[in-house]
Amino acid sequence: MNDQHHEDSRFVSRLTRNTLALILAGGQGSRLHELTRWRAKPALYFGGKFRIIDFPLSNLINSGIRRIGVLTQYKAHSLIRHLVQGWSKYQISNREFVEILPASQRVGGEWYRGTADAVYQNLDVIRDHDPQHVLILAGDHVYTMDYGPFLAAHSEAEADMTVCCLEVPIAEAAGALGVMTVDENGRVVDFNEKPEHPTPIPGKDGICLASMGNYVFNTGFLFEQVIKDADTPSSHHDFGKDIIPSIIQKYRVFAYPFRDPKTKEQAYWRDVGTLDAFWEANMELVSVSPQLNLYDKSWPIQTFQAQFPPAKFVFDEPDRRGEAIQSMVSGGCIVSGALVRNSVLFSNCVVRSYSRVADSVLLPDVLVGQGCEIRRAIIDRGTEMPDGTKVGIDLEADRARGFRVTESGLTLVTPDMLGQTMHFTR
Repeated sequence: MNDQHHEDSRFVSRLTRNTLALILAGGQGSRLHELTRWRAKPALYFGGKFRIIDFPLSNLINSGIRRIGVLTQYKAHSLIRHLVQGWSKYQISNREFVEILPASQRVGGEWYRGTADAVYQNLDVIRDHDPQHVLILAGDHVYTMDYGPFLAAHSEAEADMTVCCLEVPIAEAAGALGVMTVDENGRVVDFNEKPEHPTPIPGKDGICLASMGNYVFNTGFLFEQVIKDADTPSSHHDFGKDIIPSIIQKYRVFAYPFRDPKTKEQAYWRDVGTLDAFWEANMELVSVSPQLNLYDKSWPIQTFQAQFPPAKFVFDEPDRRGEAIQSMVSGGCIVSGALVRNSVLFSNCVVRSYSRVADSVLLPDVLVGQGCEIRRAIIDRGTEMPDGTKVGIDLEADRARGFRVTESGLTLVTPDMLGQTMHFTR
């Protein structure tokens, strides 16, 4: 048994060493409305101190894949700044790096026109590194995953391409995710990009097999397909819309189910592509035992963080007590004679006396003045809430002030909505 485990480890590590990873981080995230007005979705804050891009990057480093390119496009300034500040320590050599690959119009003088085109425009970079496999990842999802077994499954199946997939409720996948049909060996026999009526998994009514947007390609095969796609004028130049449907009949394309390695159940994965989904995923983290364990020492999530002092809770009077209950509070925060309950406070937030914050997500550098009441809200970075502000109490009043209120009754407040000008990168 030990010998077999040693062989598996060696097999996976050899595969990971010969793999180049490309993270597609150009996502606009338009369903997040004002939260992505100034930043790409992968640069969006998550989990009290991280950004979404930190999850695929940490997964790669923890998996032993150390040759990484991040392809950026939409409003990438804060994303690039974060990568430079937090991830440039891996810029060590040709065998270990996190490289930023903006849409620099090297081929044809155009921006990235789709996911396949983004790879096509970087074929010279891939060629320089000469990997055996190319691992292509979406940069805008929150999950933890060891990519080693994914690569091993691809190699063992002698696949040309392998698609990482999840079992998702049909209602959730409809119009939102690529849906696959597979045979008994896991080979993909049909693929539909964002269908309105997804095909269910046989024997599992209401559940379908959805693509995570994570793919492994044999390098030569990838080159052939993206070059062929680039030469097809009618193409959207997208893996889901064009490349996968065009290859499943002729080539070996397999599905790899993403499961928790311990329980074998569906693993944690969140798209956080809407305001409600973003809020819910952050709220899950304040529970006693959330599915996403940010405290797992064996799988650390790395990020850039400024050197803030510890969080502080001050005043201890009956009506003016600084306390946080069932909450996550990051460094640099001061809860000064206020009550924070069931909330996530990112770095450097201040909540002043007699205020109440409940069921809310405060992004970095938020200032809540005295006597405020904030419920079921997302407060964007750098917002200064004037004394006595009420959010989430009267939703019609919130709308009248220009705040965004979702159908579920969640309120988003940004500095722009309060007429406040931002003076730092978001």
